[in-house]
Amino acid sequence: MSQSVQGVPTFLRAAGVRRRAARPTAREWARHGALFLLTALTSTWAGAMTSAAAPGAYAGVEMPPPASAFEFVAYAPRYVLLELLGVTSYAFSNPQHLAEGALFSASLLFILLAHESGHYVACRLYGVDATLPFFIPMPPPFLAGTLGAFIKIKSSIPSRRALFDIGVAGPLAGFAALVPVAAAGLLTAQPSPVAPSAEGVVVFHDPPLLRLLAPLLGVEDLAGIAPNPFYFASWIGLLVTSLNLMPVGQLDGGHATYALFGRRVHAAAGRAAFLSMAALAALGWLWHGSPSGFLYAVLLFVMLRVRHPQAEDERDPLGRRRALVALLTLVVFALSFTPFPLTIK
Repeated sequence: MSQSVQGVPTFLRAAGVRRRAARPTAREWARHGALFLLTALTSTWAGAMTSAAAPGAYAGVEMPPPASAFEFVAYAPRYVLLELLGVTSYAFSNPQHLAEGALFSASLLFILLAHESGHYVACRLYGVDATLPFFIPMPPPFLAGTLGAFIKIKSSIPSRRALFDIGVAGPLAGFAALVPVAAAGLLTAQPSPVAPSAEGVVVFHDPPLLRLLAPLLGVEDLAGIAPNPFYFASWIGLLVTSLNLMPVGQLDGGHATYALFGRRVHAAAGRAAFLSMAALAALGWLWHGSPSGFLYAVLLFVMLRVRHPQAEDERDPLGRRRALVALLTLVVFALSFTPFPLTIK
């Protein structure tokens, strides 16, 4: 969640007047609705391709291997394009894959919408101006068909309590929406036709929440199931939740850390999180053949460069109830975080 800070007139603060958040205009509803629908299309496309590319579903493109490094430069883009077109054609000619793509899209957008709605509702409760959620479409070969969603805060944050509540409302609401999706993914799980140890496969490592729910829902061999639309959406949702709760910059975890401990601890925690993720990225590349951790590290580095704004009143105490909510948020992070999300064999 990004935010820009604007000043509030002194006479309003002095008079103790609580301003109301501006309502979205019809034009804003249309713009954000169009982005939402476009993201629904691209995420459906991505979900259908993932279903079609499952082991045994699509044979793939056969091309002779490059004979030299020079040929590889031309070979790689052509192979990716032909593979993309082939899987897309196969997926869209098979209703089953389209249906699974639609289920994936609906599940993922449900989680993302709950997350951003949590932020938006909290903003309105505190009279903070904020945009409707911006959904970011990203067509395949991007894995999820979207880069997520965000709201932009257009006025200053009135207090530490407001900063904390707005920051944690999103991940808590998103996590509440995510749990039933994860349960549906486990209850509808089928055995994978390919062993996790086979060559040429991508292994999705299960976050702690899925490992905790599996035995409760009768799934004995979590490593041996084939990812389905619900599982895949919850897996991505947990990945996004853990990233958002990093105590860095203006990420949701950064807002909570700043509200709880102040600027100095926020800055130190951000640097520690970045260095930790950079180390995990290198280990993930060496041990699991996956470069995905470097995306985390780059994003955290960018967020470190963004100055965190001050709340208008930083003296108000958060109280015991918010301390308990902070512990709950830490539990959510622990249930969502996976140090090595992927193994590429």
